[in-house]
Amino acid sequence: MKKTLIEDIKELIKTNKEDVIEINPKFLDYFTQEELESIRDDLVIKKLTQKDNNSLFLDEIYEKTKKDKI
Repeated sequence: MKKTLIEDIKELIKTNKEDVIEINPKFLDYFTQEELESIRDDLVIKKLTQKDNNSLFLDEIYEKTKKDKI
């Protein structure tokens, strides 16, 4: 289960699909399963929040450019 969590975390850290993320395998010994789950969950929330913020920012820019063209 810990290996799966590490793989999930690596995927969440990626900013591009081509990125190769390496995480020290000793983290499997260092972190508990609950800690890894917490890290994964935090990354999911941050990724969702970032997407929402980017969307709002892009909408704002779009609205400003619409006003400038009229």
